[in-house]
Amino acid sequence: MSITAQEVNKLRKMTGAGMMDCKKALTEANGDFEAAIDLLRKKGQKVSASRADRQTSEGSVFVSTNADGSEGVLIALNCETDFVAKNEEFQALGKQILETAVQEKPDNREALLSLSAGDITLGEKVVELIGKIGEKVEVSAYERLSAESVVAYIHSGSKLGVLVGLDGGNGSEVGLAGKDVAMQIAAMNPVAVDKDQVDSSIVEREMAIGREQAIAEGKPENIVDKIAEGKLNKFYKENTLLNQSFVKDNSLTISKYLDSVKQGLTVRNFRRVAIGG
Repeated sequence: MSITAQEVNKLRKMTGAGMMDCKKALTEANGDFEAAIDLLRKKGQKVSASRADRQTSEGSVFVSTNADGSEGVLIALNCETDFVAKNEEFQALGKQILETAVQEKPDNREALLSLSAGDITLGEKVVELIGKIGEKVEVSAYERLSAESVVAYIHSGSKLGVLVGLDGGNGSEVGLAGKDVAMQIAAMNPVAVDKDQVDSSIVEREMAIGREQAIAEGKPENIVDKIAEGKLNKFYKENTLLNQSFVKDNSLTISKYLDSVKQGLTVRNFRRVAIGG
């Protein structure tokens, strides 16, 4: 059957797909718009499958907190090129996924992508966008955080996002301190909040390295473990958030800085997600 330019344009406006793709879909569907939309989605699924091995090292992070600042959500939406990352539809999809996550509070990324986005799921919306732009797109991270006060921070042109959960206070002063800590996390990339939260495998690795260094330096065997423990404590100071030197004032650790803002104020947890790293 003959497909008119008006029909093609109507489908293009409905889906955002290219003119030729719309014409082919309408022709194959014999002018049935719903069937044509399904065909375009299937095209997106095929594109998604064919690009499954492509690297998605570009994209944007999206962060938000709820009304009372007790919960935060962080989403990373990845793509192949910076050009697509700046695309209005890509950005709109990231915001839609974020808003849905804030409202629905899914348990994990799979549950998030299965949530409704109108007449299709968020996962299908991602596939639909792949079909339009011909580039791999994926939600690479979904993080939620709860605390007495959660602060969200975006860094480096939306390429890096941080959520930090604080206990022991709230309000504007705590919010400003939370932003300082979030910037610290963005810059220093700590491995844990405090030394008791460092994974045991990391502790074992650092101790082994410390022992090997001590032996290589010719230190007596009876003090090798003590030297390794000293190096481990240095690792804790440099790599655990509360023990790190505050970048804005090296005379303070993060723990002491927070206590100076409000006695007892501390970090419960944090999340840090970077695009391409």
